[in-house]
Amino acid sequence: QVQLVESGGGEVQAGDSLRLSCTGSGRTFSNDAMGWFRRTPVKDREFVAAIDFSGGNTNYADSVQGRFIVARDNAKSTVYLQMNSLKPEDTAVYFCAAGPTIWSRAVTSYPYWGRGTQVTVSS
Repeated sequence: QVQLVESGGGEVQAGDSLRLSCTGSGRTFSNDAMGWFRRTPVKDREFVAAIDFSGGNTNYADSVQGRFIVARDNAKSTVYLQMNSLKPEDTAVYFCAAGPTIWSRAVTSYPYWGRGTQVTVSS
């Protein structure tokens, strides 16, 4: 059974940092691109960041470019999202996803999803 489990969410103040982790099992994730998405009350599954199977190529939404960093450790089947200079508008449930050969911004490109972790940023 394929599973993705996110962790690291929490409640922080604006300007703080958090690091999310997503660990996979039941599949060789080192062959997959991985993505991070977030859901807010007004947006469903908004693209945040993606990384290719090797970690050599990354892509970010404009809203997080320069503040967030996506990385992966294939030996641990884990992908990370380092979130710096957090803003109240970053408040969301963050999901990791896996599956495409190359990174993608499209929700439909990812067949495997975690359950999400809540990030709340207060001003």
